[in-house]
Amino acid sequence: MDHLLAASYERCRDLHKQHGRTYYLATRLLPAWKRRHVHALYGFTRYADEIVDRTDDLAPADRAAELAKWSERFVAGLHGAPVDDPLLPAVLHTIAVFDLDRDDFASFLRSMAMDLTVTDYATYEDLLDYMEGSAAVIGTMMLPILGSSDPGLARGPARQLGLAFQLTNFIRDVGEDLGRGRTYLPDEDLEKFGVTRADLAGAVTRRAATPPIKNLIAYEVERARLHYAAAAPGVGMLASGSRACIRAAYTLYGGILDEVVAADYDVFVRRATVPNRRRAAVAARALLAGANSPIVVPPSNLRTVSRAPVEVA
Repeated sequence: MDHLLAASYERCRDLHKQHGRTYYLATRLLPAWKRRHVHALYGFTRYADEIVDRTDDLAPADRAAELAKWSERFVAGLHGAPVDDPLLPAVLHTIAVFDLDRDDFASFLRSMAMDLTVTDYATYEDLLDYMEGSAAVIGTMMLPILGSSDPGLARGPARQLGLAFQLTNFIRDVGEDLGRGRTYLPDEDLEKFGVTRADLAGAVTRRAATPPIKNLIAYEVERARLHYAAAAPGVGMLASGSRACIRAAYTLYGGILDEVVAADYDVFVRRATVPNRRRAAVAARALLAGANSPIVVPPSNLRTVSRAPVEVA
């Protein structure tokens, strides 16, 4: 590996360590040779997200132009053109090493572009269309790196885990997303519980949720747990050296939901995070667990969700 490629992987690792603490900790449980490839995928997704969300001084049209320009460099690199970018050499190398599906990356970039124009979603099916690119394809990107004896069978659970993780983030970050002018909780769910966007904005200001908002958040927590339950069988389908990593990530992200529940579903009083001591304990247990140990599915009160909104494609 030449020094420019090595530097690109290191840049991706730095981004992962700085911005994805929960998942970064889990990746420490992977075999060393796999870690840099996971960091590369994280770097790719994070940098696109940075263009969309962290360039607040730019108008949406300018951010769209910046995302399009970076996407063009990426596509050119896929076709063999040299790229002058701190992250893309590592991403392109990882794609080549594992022959990752290019369509997954196109789908991801489509969803990132949606964030520049779409501010809400009428139904959960509409949100799933967005999450196809922003979450489900992350699972299919990761699967060849993690390894599986039956990739076809493992594909569905891998996609479900991506959806579970993203829904967890949406639940935790309602206030932060509102600050960017977006709501990822479907309009039909808000209406179901008699909640408006103005109510959510008021909760941000007061740093306290009303009872209807708490009921809404409880509903979304149970929906997320349906995806965790659908993802659980996939952990045992992974290569043995990858199971501890995904077991830890599964438990740590599910732990964010536990913190939301412990706060009585008030996601505005403080940001739900898993304490550092618990993170370390989860990682240790995941490493010590036998390769064939069943994963613990988070408890779910399915009665709170009238139908199981689980995408299984």
